[in-house]
Amino acid sequence: MSHSYTPGLRVTAQARVRRERRLPLRGEVLLERGARVTPETVVARTELPGNVQTVNLAAGLGVEPARAAEALLVPVGSAVRKGDGIARASTMFGLVQNRVEAPADGVIESLSPVTGQLILREPPIPVEVNAYVAGTVAEVLPGEGVVVETEGAFLQGIFGVGGETSGPIACAVAGPDAELRTPDLRAEHRGCVVVGGAWVSHDTLMQAREFGVRAVVVGGFDDADLRRLLGRDLGVAITGSEEIGLTLVITEGFGRIPMAARTWDLLSERQGETASVSGATQIRAGVQRPEILVPRAGGAPAPSESAEDGGLDIGSPVRVIRAPHFGRLGKVCELPAALQPLETEALARVLVVEFADGSGRATVPRANVERLAP
Repeated sequence: MSHSYTPGLRVTAQARVRRERRLPLRGEVLLERGARVTPETVVARTELPGNVQTVNLAAGLGVEPARAAEALLVPVGSAVRKGDGIARASTMFGLVQNRVEAPADGVIESLSPVTGQLILREPPIPVEVNAYVAGTVAEVLPGEGVVVETEGAFLQGIFGVGGETSGPIACAVAGPDAELRTPDLRAEHRGCVVVGGAWVSHDTLMQAREFGVRAVVVGGFDDADLRRLLGRDLGVAITGSEEIGLTLVITEGFGRIPMAARTWDLLSERQGETASVSGATQIRAGVQRPEILVPRAGGAPAPSESAEDGGLDIGSPVRVIRAPHFGRLGKVCELPAALQPLETEALARVLVVEFADGSGRATVPRANVERLAP
């Protein structure tokens, strides 16, 4: 019997997950191994160098660059406030007094005797990294950050936008095939991870943002609405850094697609518990998917599930993850053993998928599908 292995989205009630939390520059790690953390716990901090302000001191004073240093009112290395006088000089036989003020708070870093340019360094920018997910510090990366380990439900979506966030899970619709509409949103959803069903519109998503919802998880979303949301075509990119006011995770694909029963059931069971959500997605090299992590309170054990680790057989539910059938769901109906020629004239292993919407079958490379949990 034909059998194939292909990566699939993980949807499991019990998984052990590690997440690295690194600073952009070396800094101070605040916790030790074994420390318990919540999503908001600051685990490390550092300071980025402040912005640089360039002041043409010689031109501002009307003196030769070599004489600019003589006009300084405070020495190089001094801290100044915006508007403070930093240099003064007389010109026109003492008839004109020129004064230069600091354009911002900062420290006078240097003054060039060749160009007369003064460099003012603004205060450093503090940067803190939080734990993102509740768990335990499993490893300390000296000067860089920590590795947080947690156990609990782990769900991946097919696509997402928006950064990391967390909040209690709230199911706002009756079932996985229901659409999330504006009347479904309520004031108590503020700060929550709202779970919809098959679809959400751009307008409802904007209403969710107005309500203060931190993340929306739905089965499908329209491609045209994604362009409205981002203000541009996405193209080939890594998502997760968009500043759109909330995080959106699409679990199934583009269009109106009921959320997989396994995903819906798991999120419904964990309603009210705190979930950590990231919309970061990279389809190509590296394959990073948006995720929902729901740590099990108190570390209580849960039944092990391993459906995500299996292979493809005839009848396996799959999702196509490449054009021209991107996001479509179906079942494997043939697994030819021999290599097949593609349109590019390359030879590859393929499978035949029968689409769930009854629109027929298509032959696609096995690398272009992912297995879904049954």
